Amino acid sequence: MNKTDIIKNYCKQLKLSAIPQKLDSILMEAEKAEVSYLEYTHLLLDEEIKQRQENDVFKRKKAASLPAQFDLNLYDFSSFNGLSKKQLTQLRELKWLEQNFNVILMGPSGTGKTFIAAGLCFDAVLNGYRAYFKTMEEIVNILKFKDITSSAKANYSKLLKAHIIVIDDIMLFPFSKSDAVAFFNFINTLFDKVSFIITTNKSPKDWTQIIDDEVITTALLDRLLYKCEIINLEGSSYRMKNRKTIFNLN
Repeated sequence: MNKTDIIKNYCKQLKLSAIPQKLDSILMEAEKAEVSYLEYTHLLLDEEIKQRQENDVFKRKKAASLPAQFDLNLYDFSSFNGLSKKQLTQLRELKWLEQNFNVILMGPSGTGKTFIAAGLCFDAVLNGYRAYFKTMEEIVNILKFKDITSSAKANYSKLLKAHIIVIDDIMLFPFSKSDAVAFFNFINTLFDKVSFIITTNKSPKDWTQIIDDEVITTALLDRLLYKCEIINLEGSSYRMKNRKTIFNLN
């Protein structure tokens, strides 16, 4: 066994996956450039670090369960919806996340709430945060079955360790009393520990109509709004303006 094979075998034992794949090419480049031993070692370790970072991003992105559209670099500013380019840039810097601030994106359907929320969730993933994107229905089901099914229990455990949780379409459907209590307990458990991004088409003052319990609603809002930026989105639906038709398909 030559020394290259020995090094690859050592890497396998040490669970270094990138170095064996790049060892031959880096060795050739190093010989041509006549780099020092120190620089060659740096090249090898740098390749391993980059590969691990890419793997970590992939795992966090997969765990986040993002919707199909989430790249805020493609955000369309041609039609102003109440969120300026400067404001979106500030949101993407994620300084608010470091201080456990919440963001509520409020407005009618089709104004970009979900896209913005998913994009900020993805930005958090790229910056090393544990981020999850869930619909309100998914959250309710996780809370309802966390003591019954292993999958719900696992999802609940992940949420408890999150840095940021997106809850999409909150207050879209009526709550049962037990679901409302479970949801409040969930928010209360993570209060000031996790940042929430919430999308809704209803103003917080109208949430009582959905929950049908003023005490729970007040307690819930007290925690969500304590450190929170409410962004009102407006305008007509992007989907309606850009809707597809079967007669234009080629």
